Amino acid sequence: MAEKKGDQDAEARRNPLAQIEIDDFRRDRLLAALTLIIGAAFCLAFPFALKAGAEFFLPLTAAIVIAIALVPLLEWLERRGVPSALASFLSLAAFLMLVNAALAIIVVPATGWFARLPESIPRIQSNLAPLIDFYSTLQKFVDSTLMSVASGTEATAQAVAAQAPSSVIDYFISAAPAAAIQLFFAVLVIFFFLAGWTRLRRGTIRRRGSFDGAMQTARVIQNVVDATADYLATITMINAILGLLVSLLLWALGMPSPFMWGGIVSLCNFVPYLGPIVAATLLGLGGLMTFDAVGLALLPALIFIAVHTIEANLVTPLVLGRRLTINPLLILVSLSFWGWVWGAPGALLAVPLLLILQTVLQSTGTPDLAGFLFEHGTLTTTDEVRDRLNRTHPESDG
Repeated sequence: MAEKKGDQDAEARRNPLAQIEIDDFRRDRLLAALTLIIGAAFCLAFPFALKAGAEFFLPLTAAIVIAIALVPLLEWLERRGVPSALASFLSLAAFLMLVNAALAIIVVPATGWFARLPESIPRIQSNLAPLIDFYSTLQKFVDSTLMSVASGTEATAQAVAAQAPSSVIDYFISAAPAAAIQLFFAVLVIFFFLAGWTRLRRGTIRRRGSFDGAMQTARVIQNVVDATADYLATITMINAILGLLVSLLLWALGMPSPFMWGGIVSLCNFVPYLGPIVAATLLGLGGLMTFDAVGLALLPALIFIAVHTIEANLVTPLVLGRRLTINPLLILVSLSFWGWVWGAPGALLAVPLLLILQTVLQSTGTPDLAGFLFEHGTLTTTDEVRDRLNRTHPESDG
C-alpha cells in the first residue's frame, strides 16, 4: 500500500493537471453525495412539515392556485386600461361573489336537512327494513349507530338550525376564529399576488442571464397560467352544468332543495373518484329521509350515477382533450397524498397542484436527477478516474 501511494504521489508530481482533475473529481463526488442525502432528507421531511404547518401552508397554497386561475381575467382587464390594483380587486370580488353564491345555495338548506336528521331516522329505518331484516346482525349494528347519532346530534342540529348562515361571511364568522383568520390571509395573498403579477413576471424574466433562458422562463410561466386557468374554468363549467342538470331532475322527482343537492354534486365532483362516491352516498341518505318507498328513495342517487357516468366518460374527455389529460394513477397518488396532508381541502387542491407540476416539467424538461448526481463520479472509483485520465493524457507517462 505504501509503494502504491508513493507511485500515485510521484505520478501527481509529474502531472499536476491530473492531480487537479482528481481533486475536482473527489470534490464533485462529495458534493453529489451531500446533495443526495440532503435531497432525500428534504423529501422525507417535507410532507410532515406541510401537515404540521397546515394553518399556514394550506391557505397560502390555495390562494396561489386561485390567484393563478384568476390571472387571465386580470390580464383581460389590464388590456382594457384598468389599473392593476383595481383589476386585482375586481377579479377577487368576482371570485368571492361566486363562492358566496355557491355557499349560500349549499350551506343554508343543508343546515335544515341536518336539523331534520334525528326526526327522519324512523323513516330511514322503515325504508331500509327489508334490507336490514335480511342481515339480522346488521340490524343491531344499525340500531345502535342510529340511536347514538340521534342522541348526539339533536341538540347540535337545533342550534345550527336556529342560526343558519346566509353568506360566506356569516359562515366564517360563525366558524372558529382560526378559519376566519386563514380566510382573511388567503384573500390578502390573492389580492397582492394579482396586484404584483405583471411586475413579478416581468422581473422574473428579466433576471435571466440569457435570451434563451428568458424565453424559457416566459414560456413556463405562460404554460402554467394557461393550463391551470383552462383546467379550473373548464372543470367548473362542467361541474356547474352537471349540478344544474341533477337539480332539474331532482326537482322533477319532487326532491326538496334540489339546487342544494346540485351544488353538493358540483362541489364533490371537483375531487375525482372519491367525490362522486360521497355525492351518491349523500343523495342516497337524502332520498331515504324524503321518500317512503326504498326504490324511490334510492332514485336520486341512481340519477346522479347515470348523469355522472355520461359526464366522466364522454363530456369531460371531449372538452378537456389530450392537452390536459393526467395519468389516473398520478391522480390517485396526488389525492391520497394531499388528502393525508390537508384532508378534504387538500383533496380539492390535489389535481390543480398535480397539473401545475406536470406543466412545469413538460415545459422545462424532466430533470435528469440521476445524471446530475452520478455523472461526476458518485458511483465511480478513484482508480477508474485515474485510468481515464491516463488514457486522456498519455503524455503523462513520459
